[in-house]
Amino acid sequence: MLKILCCSLLLLSVTAVAQIKVPPLAIKERTLSNGLRVVTHRDTSSPTVSIHVWYNVGGKNDPPGRSGFAHMFEHMMFKSTKNMPNEKLDRLTEDVGGFNNASTWPDYTNYYEVVPSNHLEVLLWAEADRMVNLNVDETNFNSERDVVKEEFRQGVLANPYGRFFELIDSLSYQRHPYRRGVIGNLEELDAATPADAQKFYREFYRPDNAVLIVVGDFDEAQLTAWVDKYFGKISKPAGNIPRVNVTEPDWTAERRYAEFAPIVPFPAVAITYLAPGPKSPDVPALILAQNILSGGASSRMYIELVRNQKIAQDASFRADIRVDRGLITLVGIASDTGTSESLEKGLLAEIKKMQDAPVTAQELEKAKNQVISSAIQQRENNDGRAIIIERAIAYLGDPKAVNDEVEKLQAVTPADIQRVMRQYMKDNNRVVIYYNQAKAEVKTNEN
Repeated sequence: MLKILCCSLLLLSVTAVAQIKVPPLAIKERTLSNGLRVVTHRDTSSPTVSIHVWYNVGGKNDPPGRSGFAHMFEHMMFKSTKNMPNEKLDRLTEDVGGFNNASTWPDYTNYYEVVPSNHLEVLLWAEADRMVNLNVDETNFNSERDVVKEEFRQGVLANPYGRFFELIDSLSYQRHPYRRGVIGNLEELDAATPADAQKFYREFYRPDNAVLIVVGDFDEAQLTAWVDKYFGKISKPAGNIPRVNVTEPDWTAERRYAEFAPIVPFPAVAITYLAPGPKSPDVPALILAQNILSGGASSRMYIELVRNQKIAQDASFRADIRVDRGLITLVGIASDTGTSESLEKGLLAEIKKMQDAPVTAQELEKAKNQVISSAIQQRENNDGRAIIIERAIAYLGDPKAVNDEVEKLQAVTPADIQRVMRQYMKDNNRVVIYYNQAKAEVKTNEN
């Protein structure tokens, strides 16, 4: 009886979370005459405020022959301006108990701060200042280029699988600039000049290519006055903003690559397929499939490849949704008994299982619980809410789209997951990458 009661309670809790109603975020939006979009959500539950400035420029916008440039420029934005010395943003945030940071993605770059709400005005002033008054000089350029080159050495060259993960984009995409990656390479970073940086700043760092997002404890009228005071005076530059207009063609044949590198302790494999665009109704089903296949130690791939077959130390499925079609990526890192061949066979077998039979209701409810719980947790603080609003802007163009996220996840059925697994993952539309240790050179007497 106790067992039946526990199962009933578990089922009740699963159903309750999966069908939970999430209150919509009250989001306001306006556009200044210079083109800057301003998106706000007021929440006074904590005396803090999160400020995000989102720019519509990412790794895909790197100039030709200058891969890694958008990421390097993100670093330069923390250097001096006409009115601020180097690293002043740290003093304005960390010295009052807050924090700041930035990140570069394939589709966009963001800058953000979280501070006590009585410091909102000075951060608005600082963000407006670096939008137009950054010192893009040779000293700052050389300094940050060296920093990024060191990041490349540590993250890509020294990491046993750093090259492998860079190869996934570069070998999968045939035409789209996503193939260049975000971090770039040493040769093209070395070829960049301060003049390139000045041109990049003029072309992309302008109010009509940005969105200001403010979430937290603020007075609506006061915020409007400050935004108008600091951002409203920035002129809208003349000239068009360069856009990526390259379309990745559908893949119609399997492509296979065998890559080798000097530090590969265990073999690896990556299998990629083109993902749908971010506005596709299939995205929620792929996100839940991701969770069922590789969402922790009780996921299908972990149980089968890591625990049962013992051929992998890690196995994952990821739906990497991007503006111009991202990738569905399966990755396996072998154990001491696994090979690239056995990993490929094991990963594809798990995909076929989901294509041949629908996932169980229990699996789907568990995935919904995990994904929806995570979505709700992101709404628990001001920066989490700012992040999900920012992503809705980046991928869907509409900050209020964030309010539909949970409902769309709840609507996914086992048949939806089976359908998308069949639709996007076929034998003739994938890329397979083997990654193994390079053989040591054999020294001969002639050498």
